[in-house]
Amino acid sequence: MHGNHEADGVRKDRSPVGLDRRALLRGSAVFGLAAGGVLLSGNPAQALDIYNPFSGYPMTGSWQDHIDRGSLGGIDYAMSVGTRLPAAGAGVVRNIPYNGTGGHTVTITHSDGYRTQYMHLSQFLVADGTSVGKGGTVGLSGGAAGAPGSGNSTGPHVHWHLITPAGTRVNPLDYIGGGGALPKTTTEEDGVPGPVMWMRTQNWLRIESGYTGPIDGVPGPNTYAALQRNMRNWGYTGPIDGVPGPNTWAAVQRLAASYGYTGPIDGVMGPNSWRGFSRFINEDRWD
Repeated sequence: MHGNHEADGVRKDRSPVGLDRRALLRGSAVFGLAAGGVLLSGNPAQALDIYNPFSGYPMTGSWQDHIDRGSLGGIDYAMSVGTRLPAAGAGVVRNIPYNGTGGHTVTITHSDGYRTQYMHLSQFLVADGTSVGKGGTVGLSGGAAGAPGSGNSTGPHVHWHLITPAGTRVNPLDYIGGGGALPKTTTEEDGVPGPVMWMRTQNWLRIESGYTGPIDGVPGPNTYAALQRNMRNWGYTGPIDGVPGPNTWAAVQRLAASYGYTGPIDGVMGPNSWRGFSRFINEDRWD
């Protein structure tokens, strides 16, 4: 049985500065999304430009585990049913319902012919032929035993593998250089926070502040609680409750002031605050 792992940002999460997260994700499946640079409609990245979107989840089945039991190979990550599944790299989506033992399967075909596959989904979220960028949500995880779309899964998880242009299944972790580099966020230029900015923020908080959720660019209570812990270094004295308010954002502005922000420390995040923060979050050490 695969263990459960509650996803960050799947429940009633708040988004800063009035961003509607559902609209954000819905838009990412239809047209290019400038905020954070997630969607590159018609211009998918190369297959080697992939990252591990599940690094915050426990691995419950390694590549070798699969090979040892006669599988063609794959990696399993435990997570609660309904967890959003970000694309490991840019490409074009194809949904395969009831794909044998793999159950509901999403395939993302990259521009050079490599294909990413996720198996045991509970729901598809974008239509066949949709161009999705790195980090764009493509479906919801499943895997509960006996549930529609679970295939032969015995517990909630996602199965991930990569397929070469020749049709050989390979370990995606061998193609991302031990984790892969996250893209830089365009928030540094346009002052509009988006999924890539939040992916980089989550990775920073994973490195520095004990964040253990997914690097999915969808902030929720776990992301915000880790941010509040880190903001102790910047004068935040409020509770670590995962509900950011003016005191949390004032501390973020103090951090941003070290990276070119010259506005007031008033706890109201605007484009200039986000630009300063993103100059920090775009540093190579958070790739």
